Amino acid sequence: MVKTRFAPSPTGVLHIGSVRTALFCWLYARSKSGCFVLRIEDTDRERSTQKNVDAILDGLDWLGLHPDEGPFYQSDRLERYLEVIDQWLGDGHAYHCYCSKEELAALRAKQMENGEKTRYDGRCRSGTAPKEGVDPVVRFKNPISGEVIVEDQVRGRVAFRNEELDDLIIARSNGMPTYNFTVIVDDSDMDITHVIRGDDHLNNTPRQMNMLSALGATTPIYAHLPMILGQDGAKLSKRHGAVDVREYRQQGYLPEALLNYLVRLGWSHGDQEIFSINQMIELFDIDGINQSASAFNPEKSLWLNQQHIIAAPAEDLAKKLVTLFEKDDLNAENGPALVTVVEAFRERANTLSEMVHKCRYCYEDFDVIEPKAQKKHLRPVVLEPMRDVLEELSNLDKWTAESIDQAVKSIAARHNIGLGKLGQPMRVAVTGSSVSPPIDVTLYLVGRERTCKRIEQAIRLIAKRANAG
Repeated sequence: MVKTRFAPSPTGVLHIGSVRTALFCWLYARSKSGCFVLRIEDTDRERSTQKNVDAILDGLDWLGLHPDEGPFYQSDRLERYLEVIDQWLGDGHAYHCYCSKEELAALRAKQMENGEKTRYDGRCRSGTAPKEGVDPVVRFKNPISGEVIVEDQVRGRVAFRNEELDDLIIARSNGMPTYNFTVIVDDSDMDITHVIRGDDHLNNTPRQMNMLSALGATTPIYAHLPMILGQDGAKLSKRHGAVDVREYRQQGYLPEALLNYLVRLGWSHGDQEIFSINQMIELFDIDGINQSASAFNPEKSLWLNQQHIIAAPAEDLAKKLVTLFEKDDLNAENGPALVTVVEAFRERANTLSEMVHKCRYCYEDFDVIEPKAQKKHLRPVVLEPMRDVLEELSNLDKWTAESIDQAVKSIAARHNIGLGKLGQPMRVAVTGSSVSPPIDVTLYLVGRERTCKRIEQAIRLIAKRANAG
C-alpha cells in the first residue's frame, strides 16, 4: 500500500510552500487508495511551540487535508530514537565525538583557507578517550567510499559520492536526536513508501539512505518538489503571499480554490486550470510534476477563487459568510437572506470577504455617498423622476425584483429618459456608489424601508443642489 507522510516542524505556522507539499502527499495517497500520515517533527524543543502545532492542525483541517494516521509527535518517540542510537553505538554504525566547538571552528577555518569543502574530518571515528568537561555528540559512521544513487521521481537519477558526505551528528551533546536521524527511524517504523518533499531536502537524502541501510530498512521512493518563487523570481516570502495559510481563510478564500491553485504550482494536466477536489484525486500523479520552479501569482489565485465561488452551491457559501459577517461586525439578521446575497454578488467578488464588503449597504446604513458618484449622478435633471420613483416604490403591492423592474421602466418611459439615466441615480442613492448588481436586484436586497429612506435623502440632496443653482 502506498503510504505518504507530511512532516511539518512546529517552529513556525503553516505556509503556502508547506501546504503544497502536504497537498501533493495527500493527493498521491488518495489517488492510489493509500494512507496519508501526519507527523509533527518537534524535536527542536527550544523553537517548537504548541501555538504553532495548533496553527498547523487548524490550517490542515480547514483545507480538508485530513490524515489517515496521526498526528504523531516525535517528542513522544524519544525512547525509540535512543534505542536505535544505543544499538548503533554497539554495532559500530555510530560513535561518540568529543570535539569541542573551538576544535571544529579551527578545522573549518583551515579547510576554508585551503579551499576545501568544509566538513567533519572523522577524527573521532576510530574511537577517542572521553574528555573531561565535554559532553559528546553521537555521529553516524557514513560509508567513506562508493556512491549513493537517488532515483528521484521528479529530478531523475542523482548521484552523491560518499566521500563528500561527512559523519552526521545524530544526537546532540544534550542527548536529543537530530532531524535527519529521527526522520529515517520514523519513515522506517511507519512503513512510509513515498517521501514527497521540497527539493531543499535533496542533499539530505543520500545521508538518510545510508542511515536507512544501517537500520536494515527499505528505502522509500523519493520525489523532490521544485521551489515556489515570488513573481520577482526571489524566494517566496510574506510579501509574496507566504503567510499563515489561515490568513487566506480570513480573506475569504475557499479551501478548494486555494488547493486548486497550489496543485497547479508545479503540476499540470494538459491545459486544464480549474479542478474539483475529486478531479485532483483522480488525475494527480507524480509523473505530472514539473522540474522547474513555479511563481506564485496572487492575481491568478484570486481569479481561481472567484471561479470556485461562481460554481459553489449558494447554500454552502452562505454558511461560510456567517463567520465573516461576525468578524466584520455585521448582523446577518439585519438584511436579506445570505443565499440571495451570494446569488447577486458571486460574480462580482473575488473572495468572500470582498463579497461581505460589497454587500454591506444591504445590512447597515452608510454615512457618505462617494463624492464623484454624487456629483455625476445626483443632478437636478433627475429630481422629478426620483420623486416619482419614491412614490411608486413606496406603494408597490409586492416588494420583488420583478415588480421593482417594472416600476423603474415605467417611470423612465414616462419621463422619456433611458433606463440607465434613472437607474444610476437610484443606485448611487441606495448604495452610496455607482457599482452594484442590477438595480432591481439591488433594491430588492436593500429592502423597501431602506430603499425609500435613502432615495428620500438623495432627493433632498438634489433639491439643495438645484436651489444652489
